[in-house]
Amino acid sequence: MKKADAPSRRPRADAIRNRERVMEAAKAAFTKHGPDASLEEIARNAEVGIGTLYRNFPTREALLEAVYRREVERLAEAAERLLKTHKPIEALRAWFLLFADYMTTKKVVLPALSAGNSTVQASSSALIGDALSILLNAGIAAGEIRAEVQMDDLIQVLAGLAYNVTTPGAKGSAARFIDIVIAGLRAA
Repeated sequence: MKKADAPSRRPRADAIRNRERVMEAAKAAFTKHGPDASLEEIARNAEVGIGTLYRNFPTREALLEAVYRREVERLAEAAERLLKTHKPIEALRAWFLLFADYMTTKKVVLPALSAGNSTVQASSSALIGDALSILLNAGIAAGEIRAEVQMDDLIQVLAGLAYNVTTPGAKGSAARFIDIVIAGLRAA
């Protein structure tokens, strides 16, 4: 068996932890300083060497894309997790708050990705739409969300949140907006 044909090994636990720390540090740095944040500072804040950063993310764009994809995946996965611990209407409210946080990252990271990355946007839209659909259907089935509410209505809410959240820490106004929306969605 040639080396190229050998089955790929699972990454070591410390390598996985290092990659996660780099992405956490990158998210914080990109959110605070923009997409041109210092990669050396990111590595330092992640407590890894610059070689570890480049081994995982050979380019700045690769790191930006990884941070963006991870944020979308976390947001999508949150829908089912929230439904296990909250009533559907409260799960939707909590998810909207997570979406507001996601928007602060998206507004910094996505414009920095090359125009050829439309597949990143398309796949993220599908994941977000699926999560929102799960929450809406659960809320309607439980009688907590008005039956006439449609996905298009919630897409408009997301557009409003996207417009409303302009900087990190804008959660106060986003939370008020979300509370108003939730009040309007509640079944009588």
